Amino acid sequence: MAFSSRPYVNRYRPSNRFPVGVKWLLIVTISISIIYYLLSARSASFLDNFALVPAQVVQTFAIWQPVTYLFLHAGITHLLWNMLALWMFGMELERTWGTARFLRYYFVCGISAGLCVVLAAYLFGGTNLATVGCSGAIYGILVAYAIVFPDRTLLFGFLIPIKAKWFVMIIGAVVLLQSLGELFGGKASGIAVLAHLGGLVTGFFYLRGRRLYAQSQHLASSSYKDYKLRRAKKKFAVYLKKQDTRRGPWVN
Repeated sequence: MAFSSRPYVNRYRPSNRFPVGVKWLLIVTISISIIYYLLSARSASFLDNFALVPAQVVQTFAIWQPVTYLFLHAGITHLLWNMLALWMFGMELERTWGTARFLRYYFVCGISAGLCVVLAAYLFGGTNLATVGCSGAIYGILVAYAIVFPDRTLLFGFLIPIKAKWFVMIIGAVVLLQSLGELFGGKASGIAVLAHLGGLVTGFFYLRGRRLYAQSQHLASSSYKDYKLRRAKKKFAVYLKKQDTRRGPWVN
């Protein structure tokens, strides 16, 4: 069997092919976001119904919003940064996983991030504020990239070389501190920032949840076996002690 065909070899293969999933996500998201931005700059538009408003999701059952908000962005800068990250990190992931798995992962992270926004809005206030952008899904992609390519070198700030796993840890810590600071500082924007954290956490448990569950089960099983063994040893020691006390002084 050739080395490259063995199952434990990384399945990633360099390719010049533009992945279908990333390509259409870029086309659709950029097109809809530009239309939304142009219409919103003039007056309220029909597309406002597709932004994520927690009160509408809960009270009027606008259950499409946790999906549709991913394709809307508030400004050109917001859109460009998200699309740049999708292009940079999403292409390699889709080539490694395949289109179906990549898109499933993308929407799971994005929708979960939206649900985190809804929950946070009802906990901290701001249920009528609209949230747009696929940042939650993008942060999920960053986590996936760090898990699949942990030692891949990235340029932090386009200047400092750093491994992908450390890069994502730093980003996660910054997002957590930013969201907590804005929430406890009374800023409503902290609700939207929680979408980033929601996508990041969802991506991690989506990819590592099964392994963590298996490890916890193994740890619990091992701990229980150790407990039973210690208990059996203690009972046996008590039994031997009783036997020794029953023996007479003449017993050698």
